[in-house]
Amino acid sequence: MDDSGAHILVVDDDKRLRNLLRRFLADNGFLVDVAADAAEARRKLESFTFDLLIVDVMMPGETGLSLTEGLRRTSSVPILILSAMGEADDRIAGLERGADDYLPKPFEPRELLLRIKTAMRRQRTDSANIGSALSFGPCLFDMRRLELTRGGARVRLTETEARVLKVLAVRAGEPVARDTLTEEGELEGSARAIDVLITRLRRKVEPNPRDPRYLQTVRGKGYALLPD
Repeated sequence: MDDSGAHILVVDDDKRLRNLLRRFLADNGFLVDVAADAAEARRKLESFTFDLLIVDVMMPGETGLSLTEGLRRTSSVPILILSAMGEADDRIAGLERGADDYLPKPFEPRELLLRIKTAMRRQRTDSANIGSALSFGPCLFDMRRLELTRGGARVRLTETEARVLKVLAVRAGEPVARDTLTEEGELEGSARAIDVLITRLRRKVEPNPRDPRYLQTVRGKGYALLPD
């Protein structure tokens, strides 16, 4: 499996560098999106699934280290930190926060390309070895990468949908209370918000969302994901 078409998010407040990386990575076969800060990155992560993130450290507002640490609580997407802060302590801090790699600026573009491919290859190997995928009907959910496929085609999940689906997948076959889904899925809002989110997920995984086979409502207890 090669990396052609892999989706990368570049998070950096330097507009010139963002544009350079977008062009360079696109020329090498990647689908590239960009964000100027952590807040914009989080918004895009709510709407799209990415195969790898390239994150700067020093940005207005939330730092790249804080963003990395926050994402690592719920996602195993490879994160490569690209920063002018290249001392040993800086690199160690980045790796301790959950980054997969750390490349100081200035950098050689070919080295960046090799590190991206290495990180993505390592992620695929880890996922295959750990066996953390759950199948239900035509769907397969990778709990490490928080990725859903249906009939072999990737299904786009928002970050919130992926987190809640993981909570259900970890407890596959068991009812999970709405409060648990809200807390462990880091979802803001009431139990009604969970009901709306489950409705959205059913549209993505069920042959007939009005008569669900896999995402079942358990009266008085919550919801359950029924695997094969």
